[in-house]
Amino acid sequence: MVRASLFIILWLAFVAGAQKDAGRGLKAKKFDWWERGNFYQIYPRSFKDSDGDGIGDLKGITDTIDYLKTIGIDGVWLSPIFKSPMNDFGYDISDFYTIQAEYGTMEDFEELAAKCRSIGLKLILDFVPNHSSDEHEFFQQSEAGVEPYKDYYIWHSGILDANGTRVPPSNWISVFRGSAWQWSEKRQQYYLHQFQKKQPDLNYRNPAVVEEMKNVMRFWLNKGIAGFRIDALPYLFESDEIDGRYRDEPASGLVRNDPDNPAYLEHTETKDQPETYDMVHQWRQVVDEYTVRDNFTRIILTEAYTSLANTTRFYGTRAAPGAQIPFNFQLISYLTKQSTGQDFAELVESWLNAMPRGSIANWVLGNHDNSRIASRLGVARADLYNIALQTLPGIAVTYYGEEIAMVDQWISWPDTIDPAACNTDEATYTLYSRDPVRTPFQWNNGTNAGFSNATKTWLPVADGYKELNVEQQLLDPRSHLKTFIQLTHYRKRRLLAEGDFELHVVDRELVLYRRKVARVGEAVIALNFGDQPVQGLPLRKVFSGVRRGKMEVVASSLQVPVTAGATVDPEQFALPANSGIVLQRIVGPNPIVA
Repeated sequence: MVRASLFIILWLAFVAGAQKDAGRGLKAKKFDWWERGNFYQIYPRSFKDSDGDGIGDLKGITDTIDYLKTIGIDGVWLSPIFKSPMNDFGYDISDFYTIQAEYGTMEDFEELAAKCRSIGLKLILDFVPNHSSDEHEFFQQSEAGVEPYKDYYIWHSGILDANGTRVPPSNWISVFRGSAWQWSEKRQQYYLHQFQKKQPDLNYRNPAVVEEMKNVMRFWLNKGIAGFRIDALPYLFESDEIDGRYRDEPASGLVRNDPDNPAYLEHTETKDQPETYDMVHQWRQVVDEYTVRDNFTRIILTEAYTSLANTTRFYGTRAAPGAQIPFNFQLISYLTKQSTGQDFAELVESWLNAMPRGSIANWVLGNHDNSRIASRLGVARADLYNIALQTLPGIAVTYYGEEIAMVDQWISWPDTIDPAACNTDEATYTLYSRDPVRTPFQWNNGTNAGFSNATKTWLPVADGYKELNVEQQLLDPRSHLKTFIQLTHYRKRRLLAEGDFELHVVDRELVLYRRKVARVGEAVIALNFGDQPVQGLPLRKVFSGVRRGKMEVVASSLQVPVTAGATVDPEQFALPANSGIVLQRIVGPNPIVA
């Protein structure tokens, strides 16, 4: 208890310093709560364990949720918390209306929701519409041929091959390898599963299924949540039957001699079907009903690893609006440790140029399916990327632990539990395993990093937690977390909330962009992707109207030898390798934007 109290005092003291002048000046333009939002993904199994079973739970989140508000987060998204046999750790749901017992009870959820409301933090739930668990009542009734559930899933009798043997109706491959069709002895038909065989696909060509899933949304919206992150959207529909069978998909040419690999085929029949976009519009209509009812905007965030054109199409149109936040995976999909400043700038501009006029950009660098930023893109660039995330125009999304630069933890083959890896073999599992990015959150240097007092946690805590944890970073004079807090609070200022955006690249490695508001001032962000320092920032060469003279440091990477509040002459300043800095020149009020 004493340690926890000290922990709270430390972070409140730091944030008080970060916000000491937050009230100066008049309020500027009014934004809806989500429009310039900072969103944070919690993987519930790994955030905080309250009961000592080694698994994170809802009470643990409730006990620590103040931390998120304090570090500048506006909305928190929880990975699935619903009843599940946990074959895919909650993405295989057996009851959409019940809380998974190891996470707690409905009362625990309601307590968390109430706590979020009391501190002004918006709560978002994962919605997994593509499939259920095979242990869901709907599937059991469908497999038995019971109406009205008979056609709630996608069934087919299969076809006869040249030898008269019954085989699946198409060559479709599951995301988790092997045929996407599974034979049911009970029903004497195949069912479709685009993920695991224990995750049968729901049939969205059945209007009853569409209404069932809308009712799931309404149930949780009635609990007061702020919206949904919608999982695996590209797989929602498949092409319809022609002459009683489904069309095979062509070989992609990307993978040879591994026909069980999903990359072996080009997914022309099982992904990105046109009906998907109308379904998102229908879900938007559901959340809009609650927006109107409560005068509080409910939102949709969508997950789709697909082409840029397909992803931005999820925004919808003025006549048929879709998701407010179709997750932008340009950065997470294409950046590597070797990426140059030119690469980064092109990915940023690709999204800004592709999204519909009037929509709001969003930036995603980490999630539960991808290696952590510090491991995937380099520890040295961890602050650089958080600087970018928090200063680009629009919405920022942070995966738990990225604010302290957590790294992937190596997990041995015997300890591997992620089905994406378990379906492979010991020689290749590390290419597919997501376990390393889902390890327990590192609160302090105590037992299990302060996550749990259990003898064994569901996944091991990362090795370096004694040095890399929240409490230590609040004690250190400078840290990743302190930089993150400086950034999240600064981005609520008018310069970043409203500022124009102008981007330039110098010599392929130096990225410079400016956020400017007339009669308020300008913020300049410099990101050095090179492995050598940049001697002098050529602001006057690339931006018009920049005055000679010193600018104030707002935040910087740990490699940068100057701290927030200092002043530097940009033209004389040396920006270290793989680092970033935020500078400002204020000529008028730069208030917090509500």
